[in-house]
Amino acid sequence: MKSRLITEYELIPEKVAVSETLYHTANGYIGVRGCFEEGVPSGVKSIRGTYINAFYDTEKLHYEERYTGFPDYSQCMLKVVDAQSIKLFIDDEEFSMFEGELVSYKRILDAENGMVERVVQWKSPAGKEIELTVKRMVSFSQKEAFLTSYHVKCLNFKGLLKIVSSITSQVSNMSAEHDPRLGTSGGNRLLVKKISQSGNISSLECQTRNSGLTSICSMSNKLDTASESIVTDTDNSISETFELHVEAGSSVTLEKFVTYTDSVRYEDPFKDNISINQSIQSAGFKKMVALQKQYLDEFWNHSDITIKGNDDIQNGIRYNMYQLLQSASNDMYSNIAAKGLSGEGYEGHYFWDTETYIYPFFLFTNPDLARNLLMFRYNTLNGARRRAREMAHPKGALFPWRTINGDECSAYFPSGTAQYHINTDVAHAVTQYWQVTNDHEFMADYGAEMLFEAARVMYDIGLYRRDGKFVINEVTGPDEYTACVNNNYYTNLSTKHLFEHCGNVLKLLKDLYPKALKKLAAKIDLDDDEVPGFQKAASAMYLPFDEELQVHPQDDAFLDRKVWDIANTPKDKFPLLLHYHPLHIYRHQVCKQPDTVLAHFLFENNTPLDIVQNDYYYYEKITTHDSSLSTCIFSIMASRIGDEKRAYNYFTQTARLDLDNIQGNTDHGIHTAAMGGMWMAVVFGFAGMRIVNGELTFRPNIPSEWKQIDFNITFRRRQLRISASKTAITVKLLKGEAINVFVDGDMIELQPEEVTA
Repeated sequence: MKSRLITEYELIPEKVAVSETLYHTANGYIGVRGCFEEGVPSGVKSIRGTYINAFYDTEKLHYEERYTGFPDYSQCMLKVVDAQSIKLFIDDEEFSMFEGELVSYKRILDAENGMVERVVQWKSPAGKEIELTVKRMVSFSQKEAFLTSYHVKCLNFKGLLKIVSSITSQVSNMSAEHDPRLGTSGGNRLLVKKISQSGNISSLECQTRNSGLTSICSMSNKLDTASESIVTDTDNSISETFELHVEAGSSVTLEKFVTYTDSVRYEDPFKDNISINQSIQSAGFKKMVALQKQYLDEFWNHSDITIKGNDDIQNGIRYNMYQLLQSASNDMYSNIAAKGLSGEGYEGHYFWDTETYIYPFFLFTNPDLARNLLMFRYNTLNGARRRAREMAHPKGALFPWRTINGDECSAYFPSGTAQYHINTDVAHAVTQYWQVTNDHEFMADYGAEMLFEAARVMYDIGLYRRDGKFVINEVTGPDEYTACVNNNYYTNLSTKHLFEHCGNVLKLLKDLYPKALKKLAAKIDLDDDEVPGFQKAASAMYLPFDEELQVHPQDDAFLDRKVWDIANTPKDKFPLLLHYHPLHIYRHQVCKQPDTVLAHFLFENNTPLDIVQNDYYYYEKITTHDSSLSTCIFSIMASRIGDEKRAYNYFTQTARLDLDNIQGNTDHGIHTAAMGGMWMAVVFGFAGMRIVNGELTFRPNIPSEWKQIDFNITFRRRQLRISASKTAITVKLLKGEAINVFVDGDMIELQPEEVTA
């Protein structure tokens, strides 16, 4: 595997903020944007930031007209103490990438060793030359650790070298009043409670203004050359300064060890922080790098996708998978934010993105981590129950549309709370986990409770109309350019599947876990006739269909709206949400992203393929793809209907969405859901993988531009290797017991180490 996924050779001031996103380092717990240690001049746009997953502040929401059920508080993932800063002085000249002469420059994202490396040869305005090599990483083996190796080689310089390493709480979240994809909760929200010095470890203890959460950041520095240091502090920062006289040709290396802890996860965050800092100091930078590579070797062994045919696309695929790993929480306190831990877009909130777009990647490559992601939803189930009561539902749970701590914080209900499909999305992830892992105990202990509670709310918002059909009114589907409608096709179809799965789970509990069923029934007061009632509603579910056009309307009134003239809409008016009032958009047939088309992907049923094809081409004409969640689904479903050209064209827009800044807002953070969608487009799209009636199936449709794709998946405690070309597919059982799979409808019996075409 080529470890150097991306390399930057040129400093372009206008692209600094985008590069800070692309070169960020994270591990699911902490994320550090790829900022220059020394900083940038005031005229250069830079979004400097470090984040802890699920570390947030709240702020009272203000409404001119407030109604029952509106959330009381917003939530915002906060910037925490900035520990990136290392300043370098050569005599009286301060190193800056933007002054003097950059003789050479490169920055590398190394996904095999898990670090970002910057190499600079620099000539100062006075002609003094140095070579600077900076390596930095956030550790996967010790999630609290952020480490930097700062190596200075003096090329023609003899004199005084000064290095200043700092941590500071002078950080402020960004805000944008006119872009709902950002937040309005800007400013500095950290209060310094304590500054400490313990041996060679300096620390800042900070508390949020409103949520009362505490975070600790500690720093220790180790110079490989004998030198005295001076530690100084102010009200909000600590610095350690090293000064030494150097000769031309000499080198010096500073290793900086930083640890973060918080009150969300640790009973004594200060004590734990100091202990961890001492531990990583003792290990040293080289040892931590070795552990990093060991972790990543295992990750790539289970997750890598190789293609033969296009190096740029190959690079994009691996970059996206690596970023998914960097974004994924592996504890029960947090989930995956819309921008991972790379930036502040969407204020660090968790959406349906995780379950629908990101979750499948981990489910088929790291099922234990996938289980943890579901446990976050289970651990916040009481908050979902409270939300259901706020929304007048006497039973059940309503998962929040956007959240950090499990409480709803979406202030605009038409594209927030009205998206009741969040319940079916979480439920779909639960049933997927069950199908892929056969983890019956998880379903008995946790999954059934989530399904039944989610189903209760979906049943409560529905009703039987006069013709006996079960209908669901006043909801918003995945397409946020159409809001508060009756019988959104996606919502109705996904609810039908939820109701049916509740019946399957009830049977599992009755047959294998009667004690667990009795306990659950008592806990949530489950009536004997509730689940049969769900199944009856599933059989009667109304799914809109227009006989004349032979398409599924997105909702009851969708086809009666005026079609938006996308072709003649000026390019500078996209995305529409930033330039038109929502009501104007809602009155038109126009889609931000797939809705009905997404339903056909997630809930394959007995819909004839020609109808799926009709829906695809109908909605393609009226979809703007203003959402980064869009093109991956259109790629997958183009593969499904056999439109190879569209499948590949949409895929190329997804594979390098951030690397090429296609959406124009990568500076605010990566698009994690699109990255998950990219993986799905390869595996579910081109390889045609599905689970049908509990069986693993493949319908490959490999692009003509590629010679072959190879990837691994984990399915029911077995590891499989799939290799597919335009004319053939082979499936190899690498680990586990014998299993049957289906390729183009034909059953294949796989034995260990047996390759079958």
